Amino acid sequence: MEISGTPDIWGSGEAYKFYVGRWSRLAAREFLAWLAMPTGGRWLDVGCGTGALSAVILKMAAPLELVGIDPSAGFVAHARTRVTDARARFEIGDAVALAFPDAAFDAVTAGLSLNFVSNPVAAVAEMARVVQPGGIVGAYVWDYAGGMELMRRFWDAAVALDPSAREMDEGRRFASICHADALVDLFSKSGLREVETCAVDIPTVFRDFDDYWTPFLGGQGPAPAYAMHLGEVQRSKLRERLRANLPVEEDGRIVLAARAWAVRGEKASDTH
Repeated sequence: MEISGTPDIWGSGEAYKFYVGRWSRLAAREFLAWLAMPTGGRWLDVGCGTGALSAVILKMAAPLELVGIDPSAGFVAHARTRVTDARARFEIGDAVALAFPDAAFDAVTAGLSLNFVSNPVAAVAEMARVVQPGGIVGAYVWDYAGGMELMRRFWDAAVALDPSAREMDEGRRFASICHADALVDLFSKSGLREVETCAVDIPTVFRDFDDYWTPFLGGQGPAPAYAMHLGEVQRSKLRERLRANLPVEEDGRIVLAARAWAVRGEKASDTH
């Protein structure tokens, strides 16, 4: 997904998996456990990316059918390769113009993607349109401004060295959506009822500094794209500032945490 005016890059499933995808599955498990949907339904995964949430849905929710859509052809290709369950299919699609009829699904989810959509209000309205009455719409986004430590520490170091990096900082860019109150407001405006949120907290443990730093060299996502736009000297300064400021255990591990905000709402039976 791209945000106009920023160097965001999305396309390589392997690079994304190494960067933050490895933590996405952990967050997905917690999210689905909280969602507590019955088994056997029809699911739509909006902004499915590399298929991390889709794979967990297949395992935990035992759906009859799962469709994943994403605007990135590279991510869709990766999901098709890695998630080969016959119940699932992956398509290129636009969250603000879902190519499905009304009430086509029992559950519609968006994992770590709503903040990258050009119009989140329209996207959630579309998600509500294609879920059946009584069905559930759910989503989660990283708490970029605070609780998503691996990114928060990167941007704090980057801005200290280069104040212009503040404009690319996800905590600043997505401040209007990536917190609980904003998600409640977003879902409520779409006509969903019984809207509630919860914090999803997972540990992100890196075996050493290289395990933390190397994924930023993959270029996938705002922070890695920023790192790779730097010259070698500037990138080295950023690397060493991070090395000096990250908490390191006696065995060399770096123990951080990642928080996402989750939201869910139910489509009223009289909503069309």
